[in-house]
Amino acid sequence: MSRTRTALLAALVLVAGASGTAVAAAPSADTGIAAIPCSVDYKVQNQWDTGFTAAVTITNNGAAKSSWAAKWSYAGNQMVTSGWNAKISQSGTAVTAANETYNGSLGTGSSVSFGFNASYSGTNALPTTFTLDGVTCNVDDGSGGGGGGGTDPSGRVDNPYAGAKVYVNPEWSAKAAAETGGSRISSQPTGVWLDRIAAINGVSGGMGLRAHLDAALAQKGTGEEVVQLVVYDLPGRDCAALASNGELGPTEIGRYESEFIDPIAAILADSKYASLRIVTTIEIDSLPNLVTNTGSKATATPQCDTMLANGNYVKGVGYALNKLGAIPNVYNYIDAGHHGWLGWDDNFAPSANLFYQAANAEGATVNDVAGFITNTANYSALKENNFTINDSVNGVSVRQSKWVDWNRYVDEQSYAQAFRNQLVSVGFNSGIGMLIDTSRNGWGGSARPTGPGATTSVDTYVDGGRYDRRIQVGNWCNQSGAGLGERPQAAPATGIDAYVWMKPPGESDGSSTAIANDEGKGFDRMCDPTYTGNARNGNNMSGALPNAPLSGHWFSAQFQQLMANAYPPL
Repeated sequence: MSRTRTALLAALVLVAGASGTAVAAAPSADTGIAAIPCSVDYKVQNQWDTGFTAAVTITNNGAAKSSWAAKWSYAGNQMVTSGWNAKISQSGTAVTAANETYNGSLGTGSSVSFGFNASYSGTNALPTTFTLDGVTCNVDDGSGGGGGGGTDPSGRVDNPYAGAKVYVNPEWSAKAAAETGGSRISSQPTGVWLDRIAAINGVSGGMGLRAHLDAALAQKGTGEEVVQLVVYDLPGRDCAALASNGELGPTEIGRYESEFIDPIAAILADSKYASLRIVTTIEIDSLPNLVTNTGSKATATPQCDTMLANGNYVKGVGYALNKLGAIPNVYNYIDAGHHGWLGWDDNFAPSANLFYQAANAEGATVNDVAGFITNTANYSALKENNFTINDSVNGVSVRQSKWVDWNRYVDEQSYAQAFRNQLVSVGFNSGIGMLIDTSRNGWGGSARPTGPGATTSVDTYVDGGRYDRRIQVGNWCNQSGAGLGERPQAAPATGIDAYVWMKPPGESDGSSTAIANDEGKGFDRMCDPTYTGNARNGNNMSGALPNAPLSGHWFSAQFQQLMANAYPPL
């Protein structure tokens, strides 16, 4: 993920993230000065020893087009292996990218973006010549270009996780290590949750934000270090649940800005921390609720209708993006729910449009958005290998199964990759990357299916083969049978900046029974193992573990189960 950078580094050997712009020069009739009928911005987002992912944006400054084709040639052995948002073909070193049926229209001043994966060996040199419909886009000499290294004008890198260590929270690490067998994972990086104003300075003698950043500097050494923060205290927070309600009322947007975001921004902007790569997860459980839990929907709640009407989710997210995005070493990732929340047709595109609205609110722009994060603190399986959305059983589509229920996605990675493309199509930068929280979606152990289910019906086929063993995909609280998922890693798949453990394993989602507290956290029956459900989970049992403490508090029994059911196994 990165913001677009437009300086061309002609004939430069590319490192991961380098980019360039080629402009076509033609005489201007009235001035004789070169005009620019088209430009091509070519960016390598991720690069490894044998391949790379590239994003290309074409801007047409000439006459409007109903179709288009861009062409370039490689100096080396680069070979395109797959692409999206364009029909890409290659003959020898020559590559052609032509429009799809849905993006052929390219008006004057308009841009279109597409991307691709490619293999290579040796060096990955930048293409030096582009054409658009036969018009040559002659590169400049690079004298006005910026430096290499994959940074944008703010100094950000394309993927903050690439080539960097990630901060290990010593408070979480100590709790994990104190558990039997916990030392196997106690050195894994996890998110630091800023879930109330008091957390900025530390709660009950614990570490505050500055203490965590100081500890990250100590861990950093001479290399690069990522610090992961969850920024989570919107007014009327989590309007569709109770366990994660926050301290601020629905109208307290002023307090959110002045007492929460502003102090966080002031600390992060301290030059002492300029060498850290600070990843912020912006307000989980917020914007998606405005799509799925409002209006005439059976899943609507009065609280979500209130937040839609007053606009404070959109305002708050925009304010946070603006203030934090102004800090050069901060990378904002907006929460994008998960496939079992936004994967349906009536949620998918509307959510992307809503996110775009929020990213342009309160002074923010899409340039303040590094990417999006899915599955935060949730349980959706990363990849379901035993069935696909295109399968059918006895003529009945998998989409008609009770589990899938007409969703277009069956797992988190396919959803994240598709949603990324949707976000780009509505106006987000083509270089955005996705994070997937894999802290509790492994679903291993003896109950993990080893192959597809029986084909007696579409339900036996799906239920017998699915790794995700929740009773219903809407269940979210302390799920029984869950396991640790993929360990945190950078650039694991196309469009994915990292797998992360943003939710620290072992921290409760909510209490099983009502517990008096001064943290603003209510009791949600979805955390009660005896609860028979509501419209939001299809009136199914909650699937929650018993004897759970308040959200965010240590839950030893859950931690032990997560380790026992880890996949890959510990």
